[in-house]
Amino acid sequence: MSVLVTGGAGFIGSRLIELLLDQTDLEIVCVDNFNDYYNPACKHRNIVEFKDSPRVQIEMVNICDQSSMHSLFELHDITNVLHMAGYAGVRESVVRPGPFAENNINGTLCLLEACQRKPVDRFVLASSSTAYGVGSDVPFREDDLRGVPTSPYGATKRAAELLVLAYHELHGVPSICLRPFSVYGPRLRPDLAMMIFAGAIMNGESIPVLGDASARRDFTYVDDICSGFISALSAPNAVGEVINLGNGNPYAVSDMIS
Repeated sequence: MSVLVTGGAGFIGSRLIELLLDQTDLEIVCVDNFNDYYNPACKHRNIVEFKDSPRVQIEMVNICDQSSMHSLFELHDITNVLHMAGYAGVRESVVRPGPFAENNINGTLCLLEACQRKPVDRFVLASSSTAYGVGSDVPFREDDLRGVPTSPYGATKRAAELLVLAYHELHGVPSICLRPFSVYGPRLRPDLAMMIFAGAIMNGESIPVLGDASARRDFTYVDDICSGFISALSAPNAVGEVINLGNGNPYAVSDMIS
């Protein structure tokens, strides 16, 4: 029996695997296609700490390949899924929406189809706070469905949630959707604001800020986010739910820069 971590070489996924190794006795299958959305060398560095662990199997496959997913589930006797894989980034999704739709929606569908054929104990989706949007009340509530996502990225994450919840209703896939808020910490993706700001500070360059930096973000440390995902594997009464994962104490971007 194994837990599948998709996107396991990414920022959150790689840290999640480390904490699973430390806090559980689960066997782990790390799936990542090591694509060039950002420098693949970063992802290879991310897995250094566990790539030789006897409890971790690393599979370089694409979640959008349905036959590969069916084979993977059978080969490793997958019993739980932590689905972290997908394309992320609001601005990039506006420029190149196609890969976001393919990976975030179709990739999720391929995994759900594999779960339908070979039932699992839990399927946990990494959604996003960007599933909220124009018309959502603040503070954000999981049962507030009025908001319209403001980017293709947010729309694909909301679509993935709906697929997950539909498979729960139709086929009994025991699913949970988690919405992380502004995750930060070691191995942060190079295209995210904290990395860009920190790089500018270290190099003595001007910090590129959009607007007046008064926007407030619910910055949440990566280990706390990972704890939420690990808890979702066994939390009672969580199946079929959409749950926010955040710090609950938003900071202005200007304060974060300071």
